Amino acid sequence: MPYKSPRDTVTAVHAIGCAKAGLGSPRLFTLGILAGAYIAFGGLLAVIVGGGMPGIGAENPGLQKFVFGAVFPVGLMLVIIAGAELFTGNTATCIPSTLSGQTAWKDLGRNWVLSYAGNFVGSLLVAYLLAYATGLLAAEPWHSTIVGIAQAKVSQGFLPLFLKAVGCNWLVCLAVWMAVSAEDVAGKIAGIWFPIMAFVAIGFEHSIANMFFIPAGMLYGAHVTWGQFLVTNLVPVTLGNIVGGALFVGVAYWYIYGSRGTAE
Repeated sequence: MPYKSPRDTVTAVHAIGCAKAGLGSPRLFTLGILAGAYIAFGGLLAVIVGGGMPGIGAENPGLQKFVFGAVFPVGLMLVIIAGAELFTGNTATCIPSTLSGQTAWKDLGRNWVLSYAGNFVGSLLVAYLLAYATGLLAAEPWHSTIVGIAQAKVSQGFLPLFLKAVGCNWLVCLAVWMAVSAEDVAGKIAGIWFPIMAFVAIGFEHSIANMFFIPAGMLYGAHVTWGQFLVTNLVPVTLGNIVGGALFVGVAYWYIYGSRGTAE
């Protein structure tokens, strides 16, 4: 599987950031909707497969977590290979071109805001139309699984959620970085699968995935309010995702390989 060197990967990410800055707002928002839907597809698959094995979960919870994480990466594979705008990945991929002055800070802000809003819409559409209106999670053990996930995600404090979100998007953006470094589809799939499986199996927090998991649980009767969803969970998780992706991946690799100019 051919791949780019770390320096060449940063150069490629510079070009990606420039391309993202050139997207018109309607296209950017639409691509954000697609990305939110794709991540929700991965979440729905993970609930169906991983949540459908309560016996194994009782005897070997680590194995259940692994299976849950093993199928979730299909969402990011669709985002990267089919093409869509995912806020969490963009926290890293828009940074090098901005710090190098090739794109403006307002372009970064516009990308983050519109991709985040589009991701929210796409996630909610899948949660309502495909997870709830279809009744896919109405029977046990899936009903208890999605309700339990939603309630657990709003029962934690700000700091634990923030730190779990930092770890999550550090891995998510490394998955994006590895996908950019790969020169073929098989390499991109492999580069995506391992870090995404890891963050899900560990139990880290992803803001866009939570836009599916928590509303889906609420639709099925979870004792969660919109205030708990938005303020208790989504605020700290979004902030942590920004730090994990922008600082530990985007800024770090720009500083190491791109801060003196990609022409080197």
